[in-house]
Amino acid sequence: MRTGNRTEGHRARSFASRSVQAIAVAGLLGLAPLAASSAAAPDASNAGIDPATSAAVIELVPVQPTPEVTLPSPVANQPVQSSAPQEITLGRGSASYYASKFNGRLTASGERFDNGAMTAAHRTLPFGSLVRVTNPANGRSVVVRINDRGPFTRGRIIDVSRAAAHELGLVARGHAAVELALIEN
Repeated sequence: MRTGNRTEGHRARSFASRSVQAIAVAGLLGLAPLAASSAAAPDASNAGIDPATSAAVIELVPVQPTPEVTLPSPVANQPVQSSAPQEITLGRGSASYYASKFNGRLTASGERFDNGAMTAAHRTLPFGSLVRVTNPANGRSVVVRINDRGPFTRGRIIDVSRAAAHELGLVARGHAAVELALIEN
């Protein structure tokens, strides 16, 4: 049905396009549409349309900012919760490092051994465990990820990769006394 120069279909498309434009402008200005719907077919009797201009009438309201949340200050004599990971001391012992011939071979966890990664072998710790290895002779320490089983040499508690051994300063001797601490998240 034709009304003037426009058809009902053209009026509906025109209404939808102006509604989208109005909502986009409102979003840029920080306003939110309160009531406007393009779901119903627009006609002069529809509440969201100005019958004289066939333009969408959208009522806009300012968007209220989200209130800031203030946290109470810590009260004296209350323990402060630390977000730092906890460390559990595992003890002292001797550490050695992997020889170059193991580079690229499969570890007990199924991944390929990389002498340049910060990884280690331990007899009982679960794969993926993070362990801080400290050389008390020079104060250096590294965090390694357990990805293999071993060492199988009597008296040794951990085998580290060559990169970790270099950081700890035990490459020259091949082994050193170390302290282990399990890092818990």
